[in-house]
Amino acid sequence: MTGLIDSHAHLSFEGLYDQVDDVLNRAKEAGVDKVLTIGTDLQHALRTVGLARQYAGQVFAAAAFHPHEAGSVSEEDIRAMAELWTDPSIVATGEMGLDYHYDFADREVQRSVFSAQLALAKPLGKPLIVHCREALGDVIAILIDQGFAYQPVVFHCFTGTGEEAARIAEHGWRISFTGIVTFKKSTWLAEIAQRYPADELMIETDSPYLSPVPVRGKHPNEPAHVAHTARFLAELRGITYEAFVEQTHRNTEQFFGM
Repeated sequence: MTGLIDSHAHLSFEGLYDQVDDVLNRAKEAGVDKVLTIGTDLQHALRTVGLARQYAGQVFAAAAFHPHEAGSVSEEDIRAMAELWTDPSIVATGEMGLDYHYDFADREVQRSVFSAQLALAKPLGKPLIVHCREALGDVIAILIDQGFAYQPVVFHCFTGTGEEAARIAEHGWRISFTGIVTFKKSTWLAEIAQRYPADELMIETDSPYLSPVPVRGKHPNEPAHVAHTARFLAELRGITYEAFVEQTHRNTEQFFGM
């Protein structure tokens, strides 16, 4: 049987990196064939590439400067990240974007770093992973300005409204769902996931964060737990678990060119 793909994890983060062999073995046991691990600064980007090389075929890499890091990023850093994007282990650029919830970096600086990364990512033609929190209008405007309309873009860990999901879809982009969709209070998100187009559906853990029900509160979250989200969504959408796994595996492989 085809296995699941965790389309967004942080294997280079504390709590996972120091036990990555065990983490990946547990993923296999849970039926998770592939993991896309995301680096959020240069140090983690280099770790992700190393992991993708070490576990070729099971682990794939993506990297960029997360908006939380924007305040300490130089032009030289961005050029170094762009150089790393040419590595064949990197299947996507990101996650990058804007976060107006925490505001760990000045908003104008976030926008500048996001735009600068997009300008260097565009010629590569690789899929783009976007982080967007309470900043959808600005994110969309910058993406369009940088020529990313109808390009392969995914808004990871989507928790927005149905209207926001529709605004994202208008530009040919997609969203992905984490374990948040399994939470009892996430009824609005479950409604979006229930009717989301089958041929675009992707799931992720965002581990080590956001453990899904029935392991909610467990830290660190890990790729094996994406199976819980898959079972929840299969039942929600009224299809078999096997059919859900097959569909999301195909969607994710095609989107990221795995």
